[in-house]
Amino acid sequence: MTIQQSYSLLPCNTFGIDVQAEQFAAVKTVDELTGLLRRRQGPLLVLGGGSNILFTRNVEGLVLKNAIRGINVVRRFKNKVWVEIGGGEVWHHFVVWAVQNGFGGVENLSLIPGTVGAAPVQNIGAYGVELKDLFVSLQAVDLDTGKMRRFNRPQCRFGYRDSFFKREAKGKYCITSVTLSLSSRKHRLNVSYGDIRKTLEINGVENPSIADISRAVIQIRSSKLPDPAQTGNCGSFFKNPEVPRSVLERIQKGYPAAPSFNTTPGGERVKIPAGWLIEQCGWKGKRVGNTGCYERQALVLVNYGGATGEEVKNLAYAIIDSVEKKFGVRLEPEVNIV
Repeated sequence: MTIQQSYSLLPCNTFGIDVQAEQFAAVKTVDELTGLLRRRQGPLLVLGGGSNILFTRNVEGLVLKNAIRGINVVRRFKNKVWVEIGGGEVWHHFVVWAVQNGFGGVENLSLIPGTVGAAPVQNIGAYGVELKDLFVSLQAVDLDTGKMRRFNRPQCRFGYRDSFFKREAKGKYCITSVTLSLSSRKHRLNVSYGDIRKTLEINGVENPSIADISRAVIQIRSSKLPDPAQTGNCGSFFKNPEVPRSVLERIQKGYPAAPSFNTTPGGERVKIPAGWLIEQCGWKGKRVGNTGCYERQALVLVNYGGATGEEVKNLAYAIIDSVEKKFGVRLEPEVNIV
């Protein structure tokens, strides 16, 4: 393992922002990680796939890339398995592995960018499934003490695109492995969310398998989201705001067709799609300098080439302010801004 000086983070973030790390190192084992922690001085930033971060400046201190790999079945049950995945594994590569091995549960989370170690931090989710639904435990190294700690699901305090690691423990741990519970037979398929059922019908699939659902999700995401290799982005930039039903009813007086979905059993609180709010404010497809709001999905901010992180940040907060002014709802970034 080599510690590199003045390292460009351009290839390490999907927004394609050209900033430098004062120091950079990629760790492939827990021993490398703990050894590095014993020697390091100054600030430390742990980086996964760089798919949920917006750099607005050069980074002082050490940027540590989690490159710890490995996928192993650690327990087998009658209808399920527990799989432990290294924190540095690419999330979609793991999903492909699971589908190929006939293990269900993560097929709706196909093509989500980033690494497995970052998944619990964000409690990633898509098409009716969240990581917490499959979560068993994780192993993480305390960045101050170098000691390993195991976290179960309650200890992670998962919320909507949120967790203990995004709040109280932000920047305090490096997640080295995640254990998930996947079905090995009698899969419970989720096809009711979004366009999955419609896409399956278009594809002529009547009795879908987990592979069929994975292919449908990949097809949907590819049609709506830009490829980061071509156009810099971090996917959805904003969370869908959760508001009291009274706020939705107020909005629906002016916009009767305003979409929403319940987040509590009684429907006292609802989520309003952030993309819809942004689109009503005229941002969808709008370009501002080298950045803009993607033409096919208003939730996605893009770097058309040469944008700085500050430009993207300014656009994001202009959108936030306009939505708040028009609807009285303040959007919250899903992306970490550094």
